[in-house]
Amino acid sequence: MKPVLYSFRRCPYAMRARLALLVSGQRVELREILLRDKAPELLETSPKGTVPVLVDGETVIDESFDIMLWALKRNDPEGWLDRMDMDLIAECEGPFKSALDRYKYSNRFEGTDVLEQRRFASGFLTKLEAHLQSGPFLSGQSRGMTDMAIVTFVRQFANVDRDWFDAQPWPRLRQWLDDFTGGPDFAAIMHKYPIWKSGDPAIYFPEDT
Repeated sequence: MKPVLYSFRRCPYAMRARLALLVSGQRVELREILLRDKAPELLETSPKGTVPVLVDGETVIDESFDIMLWALKRNDPEGWLDRMDMDLIAECEGPFKSALDRYKYSNRFEGTDVLEQRRFASGFLTKLEAHLQSGPFLSGQSRGMTDMAIVTFVRQFANVDRDWFDAQPWPRLRQWLDDFTGGPDFAAIMHKYPIWKSGDPAIYFPEDT
């Protein structure tokens, strides 16, 4: 029995989990779900009902960063775990993601000043631009956990208003993001799978492992 991954294609948390599974070659049974109509099996496994969720026997992992660690501790061919800036990752997951949510989904947060949230989030992106002065990746000359734990959230921010994003003084950040979204790993994790229902034949990810 392969571990099971409950996932949603466009969720940045699920995307980074799939990235780690892909690069590590840890094959899982992929169950694509709808966030607006969550499978009962997902809710039974993880009552908070968010994705991704990895089920490995009796072990349930319902945080994306922990799924990344689970995969990479089993096989880390590119040495991602050697290039992991926890301070930068924590800032992304905390203050930046909070501002991103209020920028992208302002209707969910009463009284939100969208431009103020964008300005606040931009401070983090300016910091990333500075990091990229020393190399093509946040980790330096090779991509690492820092890059892959952050890039899907930067993509989400950029896509709110791509024209505005492209007009900002972040040339290295744009190149870093474009290199990621134009690469084969991104194409692999963004493959469209049918919505899973109980009794469906198993679909495995990565497909070619």
